[in-house]
Amino acid sequence: MARTNAQQKLGKAIRKLRTDAGLSQEKLGEMTGLDRTYISGIERGVRNPSIRNIERLANALKVKVAELVG
Repeated sequence: MARTNAQQKLGKAIRKLRTDAGLSQEKLGEMTGLDRTYISGIERGVRNPSIRNIERLANALKVKVAELVG
């Protein structure tokens, strides 16, 4: 599946916020109920998460959804 610019942008934003918060992918996964490999795929721009999962990530990272996708 081809990566879209939006997927790559979302992945970069999540990775930056996660690392700035000092969180591992595993810890973020525990906080959101998502698997570490799924988070890795999102950060690499190869997974296309649902809005529900984007909300889970935004809540765990303490940002608004718009900050992740905007």
